[in-house]
Amino acid sequence: MSSTLRDDLRRIYDAAIAAAAPAPLIGRAFEGLTPAGETVAELCAAARRIFVIAAGKAAIPMARELTRRCRPKLAAAMAAAPADPAATGSDGGEDFAVVRGAHPLPDPGSIRAAEAALELAHAASAGDLLIVALSGGASAIMALPAPGISLADKIAVTEALMRAGAPIRELNTVRKHLSAIKGGRLLAAVNGARVLTLILSDVIGNDPATIGSGPTVADPSSFAEAVAIMKRRKLWGRAPEPVRDLLERGVAGEVAETLKPGDARTRRSSSAIIGDNGTAVDGAERAALALGYRVRRWKGFSGEAEAAGRAAARELAGLEAPRSCIVAGGETVVTMRGAGRGGRAQHCALAGAIELAGGGLTHRAAALLVAGSDGIDGPTEAAGAFADPGTVERAHAAGCDPDRALAQNDSYTLFSALDDLLITGATGTNVADLLIGVVGA
Repeated sequence: MSSTLRDDLRRIYDAAIAAAAPAPLIGRAFEGLTPAGETVAELCAAARRIFVIAAGKAAIPMARELTRRCRPKLAAAMAAAPADPAATGSDGGEDFAVVRGAHPLPDPGSIRAAEAALELAHAASAGDLLIVALSGGASAIMALPAPGISLADKIAVTEALMRAGAPIRELNTVRKHLSAIKGGRLLAAVNGARVLTLILSDVIGNDPATIGSGPTVADPSSFAEAVAIMKRRKLWGRAPEPVRDLLERGVAGEVAETLKPGDARTRRSSSAIIGDNGTAVDGAERAALALGYRVRRWKGFSGEAEAAGRAAARELAGLEAPRSCIVAGGETVVTMRGAGRGGRAQHCALAGAIELAGGGLTHRAAALLVAGSDGIDGPTEAAGAFADPGTVERAHAAGCDPDRALAQNDSYTLFSALDDLLITGATGTNVADLLIGVVGA
């Protein structure tokens, strides 16, 4: 791979991540209007006391910036952060407590984080302001199973849905109906305080009821929809009995639904998207233009990762002008068929490499990068991977079979052998995935 193109891809990716950094986005949010017509700064000024709950992969930088801005009235603050301290740096400081939970599957720490959040929310009363800062990963990092459901039950269902390739909306619809904090139940725990949710969105489309499983917003989904998803994914018969029992009792009206639109409690709650995938893609486009590329924003980065990777390679091959670039944001899914290692970004990049090898680009300098904005792709330490028209040939020379690696979901092993993984460490943000392709002179 051309070192120049590889360096350009990394510069464009880094610019995208910088554009989605939480602290500057929160700073801008403080001057922006909320849906209620007030600025965040005005809401804070009017509050008697301020409470802060941050949850997700960006929880610590979000909590750090919020507590700094709210310090004169700050009553209590916490961050539900990833289990690995290396993922977000230090535990923050004296202004907020940190409780760590696991991702993508919850652990006992996730339960402690949810219990701490519910306790803090319950302490906020009339005249107070509770700011909830959500980022990707909050659904697992801050999780509390509904009564009668064990953590093992919830993990089994979550893992099964992931392996079945369920998109995030389906996954979170089921999780909300097995939870004591999701689907508006955190809002329901608040005793009369105003609630403002600031969201760094990792969900394409920015549905507040899906991001972090919507702990502070109304939920339009239902127990019946959760059951339908389980059956459509052919998981109902294999689900733990307590899960089936709870969902069936919910359908029968024997268990209270999640908080619904029109509920009086939603009138004291508002939410605002402070950054999303588009924020990062905008940053990528600006960087590519600054490097002298002609930029095309590609809209096909969705669906199955393999199909998206092949489509991106064809898009890249179709660029006629030298110094051209495609940038895209989105989130794909992988239907697991093998027992290899990798993530959706690496899987997408490998499919793109295979397509590039036979797509008429072998005589041109071109390269592709697919990576997660959080710096973590699947259960690996890689953010994603680089690919080019020569990836397949180099893989064969290294004793790897690209087609077999793709079939076995083993993209990590192949890209590791080629030294083509992107290793960034945790970025401190999370706004879904990025795909960047460049064609040189």
